[in-house]
Amino acid sequence: MAKKESTFLNMVLTLFIITGVASLALGAIYNLTKGPIEMAKKAKLEAAIKKVVPDFENIKKFEVLPDNGKDSLTFYQAVKQNEIVGTAIKTYTDKGFSGRFWIMVGFLPDGTIYNTAVLEHKETPGLGDKMEKKKSDWSKQFSGKNPANYKLRVTKDGGDVDAITAATISSRAFCNAVKRAYNAYQKEGGNK
Repeated sequence: MAKKESTFLNMVLTLFIITGVASLALGAIYNLTKGPIEMAKKAKLEAAIKKVVPDFENIKKFEVLPDNGKDSLTFYQAVKQNEIVGTAIKTYTDKGFSGRFWIMVGFLPDGTIYNTAVLEHKETPGLGDKMEKKKSDWSKQFSGKNPANYKLRVTKDGGDVDAITAATISSRAFCNAVKRAYNAYQKEGGNK
């Protein structure tokens, strides 16, 4: 087989073909994985709701724009026998060491925190990621506390929350996200 002469047109044409094939392959993979990724996110969200509120029969979902944020918070009111048993709030903070992270906070009808769950973060492994229950028990200190009389700040800042060792920024951010959820919960009058 004879060797083709290397010309600008041949190089551009070859590059165009390679780029086209790669683009088609990426598009096909994206379409194949889009559905399973969305299903996995939905399952994770549903699991988080079940962790942060008492047993329920159905959920009422609505969104609220907080006073101190750009993005809305999503409320999931848990109802059992036509009575609200708790409200799960998907909240966020932009004050994490590695940027924004999302958590789910569950409140009982009186405003007491039932439980928390981390949804998504990029905090430092071995330090800030200890906010996750599978990594440490740190976040359990929020359960059973009512932010009306529990200061959602780390003890270094005059609050009641013990910070994660060597991860004070992540601890402050977690408190910020919980406080954002509580303020929105109170603004909405607790339960609708």
